[in-house]
Amino acid sequence: MTKSFSLWGSVVPLAAALAACAIAPNASAQAAYTPVAFQNASVHDPSVIKSGNTYYVFGSHLASAKTTDLMKWTQMTESVSATNPLFLNGSANVYTELAETFSWAQTSTLWAPDVIKLADGKYYMYYNACKGDSPRSALGVAVADKIEGPYVNKGIILKSGMWGQASYDGAIYDALKHPNTVDPNVFFDQGGRLWMIYGSYSGGIFIMQMNPVTGMPLAGQGYGKRLMGGNHSRIEGAYVMYSPATQYYYMFTSFGGLDANGGYNMRVSRATAPDGPYYDAQGVNMANVKADPSKPLFDDASIAPYGVKIMGNFLFERKIGDAGAGIGTGYVSAGHNSAYYDAATGRHFLIFHSRFPERGEQHEIRVHQMFMNADGWPVVAPYRNTNETIAPVRREFIMGDYMYVNHAKDISATIKKSRLITLNANGSITGAVSGTWALVGNYQVEINLPGSPPFKGVFLTQWDETSKSYVTTFTATSREGVSIMGSRLMPRTDSQVTAAIYNELSLGNTGAVTGDLVLPASAARDAVITWKSSNPAVMSNTGQVTSPASDVNLTLTATITKGTSTVVKQFAVTVRKLGSMVANYTFDGNLRDATGAFGAGTLVGSKIDIAGGSISYEPGIKGSAAVFNGATGIRLPDGLISSNTYTVAMWLKPAQLTAFTTAFFGARTGDAWISFLPKGHDFVGGATMLWSGTAWYDAGLGMNIPAGQWSHVAFTVKNGAVNVYVNGARRFSGTNFPNVFTTTNGVFALGVNWWDTPYKGSMDDLRIYGAALSDGEVASIAR
Repeated sequence: MTKSFSLWGSVVPLAAALAACAIAPNASAQAAYTPVAFQNASVHDPSVIKSGNTYYVFGSHLASAKTTDLMKWTQMTESVSATNPLFLNGSANVYTELAETFSWAQTSTLWAPDVIKLADGKYYMYYNACKGDSPRSALGVAVADKIEGPYVNKGIILKSGMWGQASYDGAIYDALKHPNTVDPNVFFDQGGRLWMIYGSYSGGIFIMQMNPVTGMPLAGQGYGKRLMGGNHSRIEGAYVMYSPATQYYYMFTSFGGLDANGGYNMRVSRATAPDGPYYDAQGVNMANVKADPSKPLFDDASIAPYGVKIMGNFLFERKIGDAGAGIGTGYVSAGHNSAYYDAATGRHFLIFHSRFPERGEQHEIRVHQMFMNADGWPVVAPYRNTNETIAPVRREFIMGDYMYVNHAKDISATIKKSRLITLNANGSITGAVSGTWALVGNYQVEINLPGSPPFKGVFLTQWDETSKSYVTTFTATSREGVSIMGSRLMPRTDSQVTAAIYNELSLGNTGAVTGDLVLPASAARDAVITWKSSNPAVMSNTGQVTSPASDVNLTLTATITKGTSTVVKQFAVTVRKLGSMVANYTFDGNLRDATGAFGAGTLVGSKIDIAGGSISYEPGIKGSAAVFNGATGIRLPDGLISSNTYTVAMWLKPAQLTAFTTAFFGARTGDAWISFLPKGHDFVGGATMLWSGTAWYDAGLGMNIPAGQWSHVAFTVKNGAVNVYVNGARRFSGTNFPNVFTTTNGVFALGVNWWDTPYKGSMDDLRIYGAALSDGEVASIAR
């Protein structure tokens, strides 16, 4: 990668400045630690069961995984298929075993199951399927001698969505008050009675008593007893855990929508009996919590004030100059959890699936420990489980700066980013919030903030995946059902903070800027960064660009201030004329940029981050062309595109058309990317397409460029307006195309990405412009 910035000024050497920073939050815990490693798996709606020394989770779409330590997961199954071993038994498979269920629910997949072992030593899987756009669902049970199957169907227990027909209680089915028969959790109470809690949206969460011998419902219950929800309130994923520590039954549920924009969040209520009534920390009977039928469908405002919200969307945000790398640690739409109490250790575990900031709909299993606070409510450890043990904490390892998150009570897609607070030696809290803190006993915390009842919870030493170190954390909840979390930052002086920021601060590739630059104004520990341009007529002090008549070189000066420490860093910037060609890779026997603005491309193997590869050349449309052998890609310099207005054009001669194979790929993150595919996916019929993973934007062309002959392809983007061309003719026009390249350090490649089969064929005359060319201009370069 070619760096195009220059540095002036002096600063304390970083190694010396940070040497004093590695102060352990808990000396005994830090004496000698081994970095923690995890192994992830993806199971949506994970329901946990322990068999022997192994924990299993079973989830939607017949996915499953197992672990012996709740840290390293092994994926067992991933999807509903005729070869899924959970139901594969000779000629029988999940489709033949559950044919009646699929037929009733009018679907080919399954939703969240639950597995329990009954007195006969066999494993009972309570499966379910739902049409999805209505509560037409079926819930049944299948049995296996071994936990990993194969499971044999015993039949359907309950159905829902029988429009215009009598339901199980004799009344005509009404989705406002009758349940959607999905998401079962089957459990034994302390008296040995067997129960099943279930439901999602529709009429709410219901519970019914089961026969512990047959695993079927006891007769005469209809749909059972409603515990909460109704009128299509977005409440689902109920799971009950009994805690001997408090002698309460805790009912966990998820509020909101499950996707990355749905605001999914986990809440808990409790009862002294397994079938309720369940109350939240404010004393509200959850049976009274339902949506307002006079409001629009899925009214969240009616239900948001209730239940103890233990986790919502959040991010312990890593800022410039903080330890580690990346954006920090946090979750998006974490939910549909199960829970487990380990009698041998007294530990409580929360097992859930989560999406992640800047990673779209990708989800993985997460496990966090829970602890009971002084009021008997579970509080969730801020970081994922490493089987840590709660232990006495010394005050000197508590005091300091923290990343602080308040989960509030809302149901929102907004990610609550951490803010800086300080727990001071005198018991005060300063920074983003003001109040007091106290260490109660050996490890309990009480935090008092204005306008709120006390937050009660625990201090804990945990592994922080971002900083790769053990840190002191706190987690606490109030009688209003609001949860807060904190993660201690390593001690640093003001000069150490500014040194770390100086070392990390970057604007990416600033050698060919055509759009506005994002200039960070804050950094670690709320340090302030101010900027000054040497030519504000072309680039303002806030990074806004006014297109010059010709290329202009200028200097941006960053002044970094934290307390009494100030350092200065400068960047050389070249602003290109808007509409000019930003880069041109002609492939005339080399991988150089003919404009000279960017460095040469470099060969890679079958993926962007795999070394190797070899390119040959042949006669092309203009001079020579690069020949890709199907196992090689070209990594282009970072930052080729850094705005929401650009054009990409090139000549392609595919040797073969392979679905998902990219010719041109650009990405800001593993979720925010664009890709030009000679052959697209099934949703566009395999047509040539421009694709984006940021919002799953499919720009299918309704045709394929041919294999074995040259085609000119181009696409233009201007503030969300997108056009795609083949041989100078516009084949697609659309709006709302994602704004991917919001920084100057985007990743770019030809022929490869991080996932798919490499391109095989030839490529010539790749051009990138800092403007959206007109139809006529595209046609002129396609000749």
